[in-house]
Amino acid sequence: MRNKIFGSKQFSLVLSGGGALGIAHLGVFEDMEAYALVPSEIIGTSMGGIIGACIAMGQNKDEISKNIQQFASITNWLKFSFNGNSVVEKEKLSKIFDRLFGEAKMGDTRIPLKLIATNLRSSQKRVFDKNDDIYIKDAILATMAIPGIFPEQTIEGEVYGDGFLCQNLGILEASYEEVIAVDVLGQHSFNEEMPNNFFKTSNVLEMFEKSMRLLIYNQTKLILEHSSKNIYLIEPVTKAYKTYHFHKVEEISALGLGLL
Repeated sequence: MRNKIFGSKQFSLVLSGGGALGIAHLGVFEDMEAYALVPSEIIGTSMGGIIGACIAMGQNKDEISKNIQQFASITNWLKFSFNGNSVVEKEKLSKIFDRLFGEAKMGDTRIPLKLIATNLRSSQKRVFDKNDDIYIKDAILATMAIPGIFPEQTIEGEVYGDGFLCQNLGILEASYEEVIAVDVLGQHSFNEEMPNNFFKTSNVLEMFEKSMRLLIYNQTKLILEHSSKNIYLIEPVTKAYKTYHFHKVEEISALGLGLL
């Protein structure tokens, strides 16, 4: 595969959403650095958008890993909301992204960046790119806004939520024929066995997460089946981890190593 990509002048890097599972993108990026693979564009959804934006700004794997550590402690970004449509306020999150990206706009990246969000009024997909005169931090808050969990983001009068609602793996937005796509919610992200915990509450929560992973996996599978791109699909084995395991940065990052 590496020879195939080395022989290609340009390729798209597509990074999926998946909460803390998206940290596995770091392992893949570490291998890309080792093989001197530089994407011609980066397309990200949710957590893939956060890491993709860091790569697009020119950060290396160690720098990104250090930045992601800010999410390792839930107290760094969690602040419960007692009004609105979500359980988490975005005050602390906004400060984190302000430190990461400052006043940089979508057109200021070293590598062209596309971030996928969903218009919560029209249900339409929205792809933020260099043609949008908006801050990266605002587009990030849009692409990661899981409805009910994180607050929706208003940009230019429109209300946006997480991109996974329309396209968790943004292959359709790839400009190049050669694509490296990393899907942390792929076929290796869910167990075949049903939950069997002592407490019913645990079973219910596991069933909900399993259902969401299956829904997203089938959405992506359909898109892949109808794509004419030359796609090298990477699906880290993430089934042993939860989407909220942000404190397991090193373990989840290692899941992406050695897959190129």
